[in-house]
Amino acid sequence: MSKMSTDLLSAAPVILTTARAPGLAAGPRRLALSGPTMGSRWTAVTWTDRDPDPEALAARLQAAVDRVDAEMSTWRAESDLQRLNATPVGEWRALPNGLMTVLAAGLAIGRQSEGAFNIGVGDLVTACGFGGGRRTPDGARLADLLGRIPFDPPRTLELDLAGHRARRLAPLSLDLSGIAKGFGVDELARVMTEAGLSSFLVGIDGEMRAAGEKPDGRPWAVAHEKPVAGERAILGVLAISGAAVATSGSYRHQADIGGRTVSHTMDPATGRPLENGLVSVTVLAGTCMEADAWATALMVAGPVKGPQLARRRGLAALFVEADGTATDTLS
Repeated sequence: MSKMSTDLLSAAPVILTTARAPGLAAGPRRLALSGPTMGSRWTAVTWTDRDPDPEALAARLQAAVDRVDAEMSTWRAESDLQRLNATPVGEWRALPNGLMTVLAAGLAIGRQSEGAFNIGVGDLVTACGFGGGRRTPDGARLADLLGRIPFDPPRTLELDLAGHRARRLAPLSLDLSGIAKGFGVDELARVMTEAGLSSFLVGIDGEMRAAGEKPDGRPWAVAHEKPVAGERAILGVLAISGAAVATSGSYRHQADIGGRTVSHTMDPATGRPLENGLVSVTVLAGTCMEADAWATALMVAGPVKGPQLARRRGLAALFVEADGTATDTLS
């Protein structure tokens, strides 16, 4: 996923800062928290009249994202997702609630996007050098996978929601990279809400969710990064409140396969890395899990079918092509 800038990314383990609003000796304080997760950083900023214990709040936020990573990481062999991937075909495996929620949402959005969003491309991701466990693209493995598409989770993954378990019906590998980070952001928002905070901006690596407004009545501002490889520049600013935003892009995470630079986003229709002229898609939604997954789905759908799909689903989205052409369904 591409990154949207905030004012709170650092290499420190956890940052705790507080400040009054400019020019005010009393009133709401700005509390900023940050910590490591999923190879990146989580961030949380709030304005509050209350006096929460920042260390305790930071610990709860860290625990929330640690739990998501422990359940859904493809880089940790002991994660619940990787244990499911290693479970023999046809055998049920008990899973935690969070992972069940994300698997169910992944299948639902896969159906709604007509297969553009696909959580069954884990083997393809790994063969291209992006997945957990290997960093070098495997051309032979990629060629072998081409004979086994389409990757079809609805027919090869069965969920028993009441029993909190799942089983694979075919030897495919599940990958939740296009949705788990968004769910992690939603978990940060849940912790903030449970702490009694009603005005905040939380995020992981640019996937953001906002609640309430700043003390001056303005919504939260999220900078949209210019989709250019090797460059950190702002394309524009999104103002959000009571919503989430996520961006999928082809310009950050790339690999070289046979002398060609390819994107980390997979096209399940071709069994190859995505190449359709889009460089980024940004989606606004009620939850970050939805925004995250739909940004990937619309990116895969492409510059023509993507906006059509977004309009059919009532999604607010911004599409940016390699030549700079921008199309939006925001109105």
